[in-house]
Amino acid sequence: MGAFVISKRFDDRYKFVFTSRKGKTIFTSPSYELKMECEECIEEIKANIEKYIYVKSRAANGKYFFKMMLEDNVIASSRRYTTPLLLQKGIDEIIRTSVQSDVLDFTINDFVFLD
Repeated sequence: MGAFVISKRFDDRYKFVFTSRKGKTIFTSPSYELKMECEECIEEIKANIEKYIYVKSRAANGKYFFKMMLEDNVIASSRRYTTPLLLQKGIDEIIRTSVQSDVLDFTINDFVFLD
């Protein structure tokens, strides 16, 4: 089962990623000013996963990626994949496991290792 992981960017904004059961990032959200916005977006994804559209594209370097969209809003952008089959497997994993996925919050501790 995958997981939604909320973290803080260097500019003090928040983002979340959806990771596969093996820990590999499948997609990354845009930046949000408040952590609550991330949590609301994750709950929206979990509640309405069947409403999202996955727009597949090819980058200039030849790799494949998708944008997860609802109406005209980009909700997340995927990592780069080497083949269309791997891209489709990433989309399938989102659809199959996102509803029961855990939400992990890594925003509380800025530094895990002390000096």
